[in-house]
Amino acid sequence: MRKTFYKGRFIFIPIIAIAFLSLISFIVMQLWNNLLPDILHIGAITFWQAMGIFILCKILFGFGRPGRFGGGAPWMRGRMAERFKHMSPEDRARFKEQFGDRMCRGRGPRGRHYWREDEPAKPADETAD
Repeated sequence: MRKTFYKGRFIFIPIIAIAFLSLISFIVMQLWNNLLPDILHIGAITFWQAMGIFILCKILFGFGRPGRFGGGAPWMRGRMAERFKHMSPEDRARFKEQFGDRMCRGRGPRGRHYWREDEPAKPADETAD
């Protein structure tokens, strides 16, 4: 029974992949043709054009599950992992702090401003006496 399954998977996997691609292409075509002509006043597309748009989007924006910061190229993740492997713990902490400063630009989660402890506090209004 097990050997039959291994022989059959070479037939079923491509069939399942083609069926999935066809289903996604049909969904893209239907969404495009039902939404965009009314919203943006553009023409309708065919099934093959929808398949091309889907494949192009997957090539440009990536395949698979996104990473912690929204994904990224696999070659870049490997390169960063290699760099982290050779860093000391102090270097890692300094890099993470600098990266956070660059990415957040003084903002916390969901765009909220936060006060850093190393920044001096603004003086209170002196005319309140």
